[in-house]
Amino acid sequence: MKNTRKAKKLATKKSARPAARRVARKVAPIPRGFTTVTPYMVCKGAAAAIALYQKAFDAKVKVRMDGPGGIVVHGELQIGNARIMLGEEQAAMDAKAPTTVGGTPVHIFLYVKDVDRWFQRAVSAGATGEMPPTDMFWGDRYAKVSDPFGHRWLIATHVEDVSAKEMARRSADAMAQTG
Repeated sequence: MKNTRKAKKLATKKSARPAARRVARKVAPIPRGFTTVTPYMVCKGAAAAIALYQKAFDAKVKVRMDGPGGIVVHGELQIGNARIMLGEEQAAMDAKAPTTVGGTPVHIFLYVKDVDRWFQRAVSAGATGEMPPTDMFWGDRYAKVSDPFGHRWLIATHVEDVSAKEMARRSADAMAQTG
């Protein structure tokens, strides 16, 4: 009996702790499913962007928060083993889409098992092919597409491990050919 009372007393003490303290101990500094770096893409037409990314890149919607008028104020998509976040352009938040600012210097690099298939899939879904799949000197078969929302996607399949010495030689050859 003494042990039962002691156990109840201990359980009461544990449950008397503030809920915030109990929760804080269990929260991971990087949320489950995310990596240290997560792109956040601003889109003019985020709902349409989600639909395109589902078709083009097999994106799975993990979170979608719609705001007034049905705009997507925040979304999270899983593509392969990575997450991206996106939301509608909002001037009040200084969140501008690439189509508003004249393009973007940031590209999303996507490794896949079959770049040729994924390139065709992206183009069929509405992306514009900028460079068809090509074997590159660094060991990737590589392609480029841009989506109607101003984002550029680099799609690749790693096909060869290249030593630093060989990569330097191939790089010099490639630069000499392009001028």
